[in-house]
Amino acid sequence: IISAVHGELAILSKRTIDVHITALRRKLGDAGRCIETVRGVGYRFEERLGADAF
Repeated sequence: IISAVHGELAILSKRTIDVHITALRRKLGDAGRCIETVRGVGYRFEERLGADAF
């Protein structure tokens, strides 16, 4: 993600994506639960249907 947005030569903290994901989850409120952390891999979007959606 960092390379796609800032280019291959970007020098950013390894926590940059984590900080942005946290802010995104906060802005999405209850829907932010759809962004799941996959340890050792990154993140994934898990579509929630029905009562679990929000």
